[in-house]
Amino acid sequence: MRPDASKKLAAAAPKKGPNPVIIGAVVAAVVIVGVVVAILLGSSGKSGTGTAGAGGSGQPADVIGGAAGGIFANAATAKSNAPTLDLYEDFQCPSCALLEKQIGAQKASLAKAGEIKLVVHTLSFLDDNLKNDSSARSANAAACAADAGKFLEYRAAVFAAQPAEEGVGYTDAQLTQFAGTAGITGAALTTWQQCTSSGQYNRYVTDVQEESGRAGVNSTPTIKLNGKDVTKDVQTPEALVAAVRAATK
Repeated sequence: MRPDASKKLAAAAPKKGPNPVIIGAVVAAVVIVGVVVAILLGSSGKSGTGTAGAGGSGQPADVIGGAAGGIFANAATAKSNAPTLDLYEDFQCPSCALLEKQIGAQKASLAKAGEIKLVVHTLSFLDDNLKNDSSARSANAAACAADAGKFLEYRAAVFAAQPAEEGVGYTDAQLTQFAGTAGITGAALTTWQQCTSSGQYNRYVTDVQEESGRAGVNSTPTIKLNGKDVTKDVQTPEALVAAVRAATK
C-alpha cells in the first residue's frame, strides 16, 4: 500500500487568504481617492485674486468696500485725513472722457499728493445700450492693470483713445496698446495679457455694476466726495480743489 500523502499535500498547498492582486487594487483605489480629496480640499481653501477663466472670480489689487468695491487708486500715497473721492465711470461714456479732459490732470495731482483717497468704480452698463462688450472688456483690462500697479496710467490711456463715434468700442489690439502706454512691460505684461484674455475679473466687473446700481448711481460720470454727490460742483480744476479742501478734516 502506498503511504497517505494527503497531509503533505495540504501542508504544501497555498494557504487561503486575500488575493494579493485584489489587495493591490484596493490600495491603489484608496490612494487615488485620497489625492482627489486633497485636491478638492486645497481648492476650496483658496481665496483672493488670481482666479482665471471666462467669467473669472476674484478681485484686482487695492479693492476696498467689499467684493464689489472700487479700486483704491492711490492707496500708497493717500493721507489718513484725506477725503474720499468716489469716481463712477464707463470707459465708453463720452461725458466721462470730457470730464477727464477737464479735471483729470488736477485729480491725478491731488491723488499723487495724497490729498484725496481716489476710489474708482468702472461701470459697464453702456454695453447693453451700444450692443457691444467694450465697457466690460476695458474694465477687466484696467483691473488687470491694477495688479501691475498701473491702474491710473491704464485708465488715462483708455480715455485718451476713446473713439470719437460712440459705440465703436475698443479692439483687443488697442487694449494691449494701452498696456504699453501705461508702462506695463516684461513679465508684468505677460501676466496682464493672461489676465485680460482669460477675463479674469469679468465677475468683479459685473458685481461693480450691480453694486453701483444698488447705491443709486444710474449715470456716468458720477463723483461723490465723502459720500455726497458733487458731480455738478467739480467741473473745473479750481472747483475740484476747493471742494476737496472744504471736505478735508
